[in-house]
Amino acid sequence: MLKRACLFCKPRLVTVRTISSSSSSSSYTDRHVSVILCDEISTLESLRKHNALIITGGNSDNIFVASKLISSYASFGKPNLSSKVFDLVRQRDVFLWNSIIKAHFSNGDYPRALGFFFSMLLSAQSFDHFTAPMVVSACAELTWYDIGRFVHGLVSKHGGFERNCAVGASLVYFYSKCGCLKDACHMFDEMPERDVVAWTAIISGHVQNTESERGLEYLCKMHSVGSDDEKLNARTLECGFQACTNLGALEEGRCLHGFAVKSGLASSSNVVKSLIFSLYTKCGSSAEAYVAFRELGNEEDVFSWTSIIASLARSGNMEGSFGMFWEMQRKGIQPDGVVIGCLINELGKMMLVAQGKAFHGFVIRRCFALDVTVCNSLLSMYCKFELLSVAEKLFCGIRDEGDKEAWTTMVKGYGKMKCDVKCIELFRKVLNLGVEIDSASLVSVISSCSHIGAVILGKSLHCYAVKTSFDLNTSVVNSLIDLYGKIGDLTVAWRMFREADKSVVTWNAMIASYAHCGGSDKAIALFDRMISENFKPSSITLVTALMACANTGSLERGQKIHHYITETEHELNLSLTTALIDMYAKCGQLEKSRQLFNAAEQKDAVCWNVIISGYGMHGDVEAAIELFEQMEESDVEPTGPTFLALLSACTHAGLVEQGKSLFLKMQQYNVKPNLKHYSCLVDLLSRSGNLEEAETTVMSMPFSPDGAIWGTMLSSCMTHEEYEMGIRMAELAVGSDPQNDGYYIMLANMYSAAGKWDEAERAREMMKESGVGKKAGHSVVY
Repeated sequence: MLKRACLFCKPRLVTVRTISSSSSSSSYTDRHVSVILCDEISTLESLRKHNALIITGGNSDNIFVASKLISSYASFGKPNLSSKVFDLVRQRDVFLWNSIIKAHFSNGDYPRALGFFFSMLLSAQSFDHFTAPMVVSACAELTWYDIGRFVHGLVSKHGGFERNCAVGASLVYFYSKCGCLKDACHMFDEMPERDVVAWTAIISGHVQNTESERGLEYLCKMHSVGSDDEKLNARTLECGFQACTNLGALEEGRCLHGFAVKSGLASSSNVVKSLIFSLYTKCGSSAEAYVAFRELGNEEDVFSWTSIIASLARSGNMEGSFGMFWEMQRKGIQPDGVVIGCLINELGKMMLVAQGKAFHGFVIRRCFALDVTVCNSLLSMYCKFELLSVAEKLFCGIRDEGDKEAWTTMVKGYGKMKCDVKCIELFRKVLNLGVEIDSASLVSVISSCSHIGAVILGKSLHCYAVKTSFDLNTSVVNSLIDLYGKIGDLTVAWRMFREADKSVVTWNAMIASYAHCGGSDKAIALFDRMISENFKPSSITLVTALMACANTGSLERGQKIHHYITETEHELNLSLTTALIDMYAKCGQLEKSRQLFNAAEQKDAVCWNVIISGYGMHGDVEAAIELFEQMEESDVEPTGPTFLALLSACTHAGLVEQGKSLFLKMQQYNVKPNLKHYSCLVDLLSRSGNLEEAETTVMSMPFSPDGAIWGTMLSSCMTHEEYEMGIRMAELAVGSDPQNDGYYIMLANMYSAAGKWDEAERAREMMKESGVGKKAGHSVVY
C-alpha cells in the first residue's frame, strides 16, 4: 500500500534543456538524451544502446539524464544497472539520491534501498519529503523496527514534514506492520491533514494485526468525513472486506458490498471482486457468492472464475469449488495454471490424498499446461501428503528449470517428513547453486539439525542467519532457540530469547527448552512470567507447562494452570486434556485423572496410554489391565507405549503370566517389540526366577541386548545362585562391551561364588590386560 503512497510523490518537474557536449557529437548525443528524457524507449536493449552513447558523449555525469536512466532501468526490473549509472555521477543532489532509492524500493530490494539512504546521510546530503516515505516503507516491509524508529527520529529532527500526508502515512504503515498499533494510532492522531493513503494505512494496520473490529470503526469514520481527499478507494475497500471476512460479519459485509456497487468500485478492482466472493464463502453463504459472481464477474474472464473457485476452496467448500471448475470446463473456458494450482494447494492443505491424486491424473489426461505454478503446487501437495517417492520424482523433473520455489519446497518437504539428513544435504546444494532461500526453508533445516543433534552444523546455520539478516525473522529465532535448547546450551537460548521480538511461539520454545533440559522449575517460572506480561498462552504452551509440573510433581502449580484454563475458557482440546490427565496421575491424584479421562469426548492412543501408565505407575495393575481391555473394545488400537506401560506394571507387581500374555498379544496388533519391551519381559522373568526362559528370550532377541538387560540377567543369576548361567551371560556381556568394568567384576564374582578361584583371578587379569580400570565410587554424603 505504501508503495502506492510513494508513487504519489512525483519527482519535481524538470525542464529539459540542451546539454552541452563536444562539437563533434553534440546533436547526435542530444537526440539520444531527448529519447531517454521523453520516455521513448520500449526495450531494455535499446535503453542500453542509448546509455552507451550518452557515456561516450560525455554526459554520464549529468544529474537529470542519470536520474532518468536510473528510473528507466528500474522500470525494466534492473536496479543493479541503475546502481551502475548512479556510480558514474560525481556530484549528487537529493533528486538523484531519491531516484536510486526509489529504483531499489520499487523492485522490492528494500535492504539495498536502505543502504543507499544511509550512504546519502554519510555524504552529508539532507533528505526530503520524497525520501522519507520510501525509507520508512522499506523498514516496514522488512519489519526492521529499530531502524524504522531511528528514521522516524531523523524525520522529527529534520522538521518541515509535519503537514506532509505521505510521510505521516508511511509512519502509520510502518508501526502497523511492526505490530505496534498504539504507536500507529498515536501517529495517525497527530497528523494535521489526512488523505486516503493515511486512512487506508490505519485501517489496514488494524486488520492485519487481528483488530478487524477497530479497523471497521476507522473505515466508518473515514466515510463520515467525506472530503475529496478522504474518499474510500479500492484499496480501502479491500481492507474493509478483509475485516468483515475475519469477523464473519456478514451484515456489515453486505452493506460494504452495496456501497462498492453504488460507488462503482466493486468492478474496478479484481482484488475487490475476489474479496467479495471470499466474504460470502467464508461466512457460509455460497449462494450469495455465486450471485455476486454472476453480477460482478465476467464469464469470459479467467480471473473471475479463479476468484470464485479459490474463495470456495479456501473456505473449505471443495465440492462447490470443483462444481464451479466443472462448469468452467463446460463453458469451454480453458483454466490457467493459477486455477489448477489453487485447487491443488487446497487439496494439499485439507489432506485429501485420494482426491489430490485423482485431480493430478485428470490434469495430465486433459493435457493442461503443467507450468511452474502447477508443478510447484503438485510438489507442495505431495510433500504435505508425505508421499516422498512421488515428491522426489516431481522435483527431479522441475529442479533444472531454475525455479527457486521448487528447491525451497523440497527442503521444507524433507523437513516435514523428518528426512533430516536429506533436508540438510539439499539445503547445502541449494546454497552451492546460489538459489535464494526463504526463512521457512532455513527453519526446516535448523529443525532437522535439532532432531539429529547436528550441533556444529546448527551453529553454522546460526552464523549464516546473522550474515543474511535472517536472525531478524521471528520464526528463524524461534527455531534457533529450540535448537540450542535441545543441545543443552541454555545460555545461548536464553540470550536469544531475551533479545527477540517475542511471540507466543518464542515463549513456547524457551519454556520447552527448560523442560527438555530438566529445568522444570525454570519452565514453570517462565510460564508465570509470560502470563504476567499479558501474552496469551497457546495449547502448546499449556501442555509444556503441565509436563513440567508433572516432572516435578508440583500439584499446586498444575492445579493453578488447570484453574487458568477453566477461568479463561481456553479450548480443552485432546492434547491439553491428555496433559492434565498425565499431570494429575504423576502427582498422585488418580481419581481426578480418571474423572478427566472419563469426561473426555475423544480419546486417542496417547490419552489411553497416559491413564494406563498412571495406574501402572501407582501399582494398580488390575485397573491398568481393565482399562486396556476397554481400550481394545474401543476403536483405538493399542500402540508400543501401551504395552510398555502394561509390561512395566506387571514387572513391578510380579504378574508373570499376564506379562507374557501381553507380550505375545503385541503380534495381534502388529506392534513390533523394541528393546524396552524385551527389557521389561526379561526383568519380569528373571525377578520371578524363570531364568532359563529369560535367557532364551535374551538369546532370541532380534537385536543386541543393552546394559540394562545384561545387568538384570547378571544380578538375577547372582540372587538365584545360578552361577553357571551367570558366567555364560557375563562372558557374552564382556564380549559386547569390552570397556565396561562392571561386566568383568560380575564375571569374577560369579567365578568366585562358584568356587572357581583361578578363573576369577584370570577374569581380573583379563580386565587389566584390556586396560579397563575399576571406576572409583564416591559418596554424596557431606
